[in-house]
Amino acid sequence: MCGIAGSLGTPTTDPSSLVDNVQRMIASLVHRGPDDGGIWADPSGAICLGSRRLAIVDVSAAGHQPMPSASGRYVVALNGEIYNHRSLRARLERSNDAPAWRGASDTELLTAAFDAWGVDATLVACVGMFAIAVWDRCDRRLTLARDRIGEKPLYFGRFGGTWLFGSEIKALAAHARFERAVDPSALASYMSLGYVSAPQAIFDGVRKVMPGTFVKLDARSDDVRETSYWSLAEESKQAVRHDLRDREAVDELEALLVQAVSEQMIADRPLGALLSGGIDSSSVVALMCAQRSSSIKTFSIGFRESSFNEAQFAARVAAHFGTDHTELYLDADDVRDTIPLLPRIYDEPFADISQIPTFLVSRLASGAVTVALTGDGGDELFGGYPRYAMGAKLWPTMRRIPRALRPSLGRMMASAPGAIDHAFKWAFPHDEDSGVRGLRPAQKLGKLGRAVGSRDLGSLYWQLLAPWAEPTLVDARAAGSPFPSDRPGLVAKTVEEDFMLRDLAGYLPDDILAKVDRASMAVSLESRAPLLDHRVIEFALRLPFEMKFRGGVSKWLLRELLYRHIPKHLVDRPKMGFGIPIGSWLRGPLKPWAHDLIGSSRDDVSRMLDLTALRRMLERHASGVGDWHQPLWTALMFLNWARGLDDPESERAPEAPVRMAGIDPPDRLSV
Repeated sequence: MCGIAGSLGTPTTDPSSLVDNVQRMIASLVHRGPDDGGIWADPSGAICLGSRRLAIVDVSAAGHQPMPSASGRYVVALNGEIYNHRSLRARLERSNDAPAWRGASDTELLTAAFDAWGVDATLVACVGMFAIAVWDRCDRRLTLARDRIGEKPLYFGRFGGTWLFGSEIKALAAHARFERAVDPSALASYMSLGYVSAPQAIFDGVRKVMPGTFVKLDARSDDVRETSYWSLAEESKQAVRHDLRDREAVDELEALLVQAVSEQMIADRPLGALLSGGIDSSSVVALMCAQRSSSIKTFSIGFRESSFNEAQFAARVAAHFGTDHTELYLDADDVRDTIPLLPRIYDEPFADISQIPTFLVSRLASGAVTVALTGDGGDELFGGYPRYAMGAKLWPTMRRIPRALRPSLGRMMASAPGAIDHAFKWAFPHDEDSGVRGLRPAQKLGKLGRAVGSRDLGSLYWQLLAPWAEPTLVDARAAGSPFPSDRPGLVAKTVEEDFMLRDLAGYLPDDILAKVDRASMAVSLESRAPLLDHRVIEFALRLPFEMKFRGGVSKWLLRELLYRHIPKHLVDRPKMGFGIPIGSWLRGPLKPWAHDLIGSSRDDVSRMLDLTALRRMLERHASGVGDWHQPLWTALMFLNWARGLDDPESERAPEAPVRMAGIDPPDRLSV
């Protein structure tokens, strides 16, 4: 695991400035790679690649990055892991394409595969989570590639005629040419969803490389050549339904997950798992324990408030499998102490409330292990979110209403108090799981009305996904569309499958995986998600929905697999999520912090948000007039992030070795 960064511009006669800028860029990423650092600069002075390394596989100096290929044609900086690198090595050796290996790192494997097969074919062959920068010294092009589902982040943008890229925005911001200007449409997206939807980033001019995609950049052009080497849309379109009996489906899923867990347990550093006690993480821990005789280390977070506390369930699962289990109970002081760290951790405003326990459990785990497996992806692949059933219930009725009439009907519903209880209980039978817990009846009906007012299925999805949709706090001059454009080409047979595909394409990488990556890497912990192995994803796409949701039970197939390893009563319980009691804390111990943050906001920020409305919302929440914790937290996290704009100084890292020469010019390459 590493952090990568660099720049690509026109050739310069002063390569020292090129190196100095990239030195600052990778210095900001020391948390992602505390073990080693390196810089490689092309003799032409056009491009400079940098890397910070967290050594996991082959911890020796043979894994130092950036790494040239044996031919000298390619120079590679890798963030992530290629889980099948051993089998790819064997494939190269069988075909006599292998170089004289210097070590056993997956980065060296990549350089050899690029020499033998080219960049495009190598990406297709790789199983893993990664963000890769590859400089081709023959074609003079930079390729930036991201893994299939978006576990690893990669940002890029062109400033002052220079392309900048990095694992985090802070790396780009450390370059002298970077310009800090908030993108108003990205802010509008954030205020609706609680995260900035890709390919946008919070700063104007910065983009995210999309999952399953590589982009090619040329120093002489603003053009971005974007190519998908793996497409969720294509996979959904070509998916042929499995004709499997129940037991056969469980057998196949288990075989795939055993393979994924086995590959992801390969590490030369201590390894453990984050355990909530739910279906997803318990399944991963079960398969880990089945493959290792020694005790697995597991970690969980708990709360004194029983409605938010999952630690008791995690402890039962840990006891059943005999793991070496550690848990930590949190209170409001832990949250208050963590809040100032969030802008530095996430770089963009980010309002998923589980960001705090995710960071704290990562910090807990990092004291004992360097790698932790997680259960991320289970909900999106196997039908775990209540909004899937909600959409399936609402949409057939809505389709019978003319599109032009739906918005008016939605507004009328919000003004009909007598219909509140009946309509809401019909649409949202699982109130605790619907994301509207604690809302007053009028607020509940307002949410239902906005859903009914959706003109199409995509709009309905966004309305159900959005954690809140009260009158916006974004200044009208800054607001754009509250929701991002639909991802084209997704093919689904049911409403539930449509919503799951939308989650896989957007919500999963932009929210869930971004949250886990930043939280874990902030404490130099590598997180791995076996459920997101692309072979598991492709299998799940071919499953009929009845194997995911059956008899009112979500994640049916994954549960059946887990029941082979653990008694049902230890894991069968209502879904809780990984939240914190932020609503009650904003009425009590966090209220002074919220008042101070609103009152001390920068002038330019006050022009982007309606701070008067925000203060009024805080007072209404504190007095018990409704539960406004989600819009409050969303706005407060933006203000908290904006406060960090006043302190752009990057973290400093030890000086990294610099490679300025030693590779033949392009006309003498052996390729």
